[in-house]
Amino acid sequence: MFDLDPSVIVRAFPALWAGLKFTLLLTLVAMSVGIVAGTGLALMRLSSSKLLRSIALTYVTVMRSIPLVLVIFWFYFLMPLLLQMAFATERPVQIGPVITAFVTFCMFEAAYYSEIIRGGIQSIGGGQRQAAEALGLRPAQAMWYVVLPQALRRMVPLLLTQTIILFQDTSLVYVLAISDFTGAASKFAQRDGRLVELYLFVAVVYLVICYLLSQLAKRLKRTTGKTA
Repeated sequence: MFDLDPSVIVRAFPALWAGLKFTLLLTLVAMSVGIVAGTGLALMRLSSSKLLRSIALTYVTVMRSIPLVLVIFWFYFLMPLLLQMAFATERPVQIGPVITAFVTFCMFEAAYYSEIIRGGIQSIGGGQRQAAEALGLRPAQAMWYVVLPQALRRMVPLLLTQTIILFQDTSLVYVLAISDFTGAASKFAQRDGRLVELYLFVAVVYLVICYLLSQLAKRLKRTTGKTA
């Protein structure tokens, strides 16, 4: 049996709490921006314009085909060089790990949220849109006031499920040496040589949060199923 020392968690708690707040903030921002950008991408995929459909399809396909950690690396190492060429500066434009984390997660999650949103919009019968247009609404108004509100109710459980995956994926920012929840635990674990206690604590926290969110997703799914 391991000789567990819970006091190490108490000593590391301020750093762990700060890391957890960063992880939750990153999740919230990436979810919010991802849903908004994903809605735009979904509408582009459903557009009558072949150009818009091609742009959205290319973006979604590329993002969904590349591991997130590679997107993080590419943005962190290549974007400064691209900005240097664009602005003709003497040195690469430094972006920083925090900005890299927020930008890459928003870009990456937008592709996944867009597919959920596109499926939700397509699940609404075309008669709804035609009826709205027959009442005098423009196509954009019909989408905004009639189709999207109904689709949103059906999408919420899947959006929440994707957010759970996003919350778990935030631990990948360790490659940027950011002190997120997992990163903060890792630093204290290596410093004090108490890996078991700290990693076990992190696992329990992730388990509790993800379990509660998954139960909420199941309840929302049952609710939307009854009202559909």
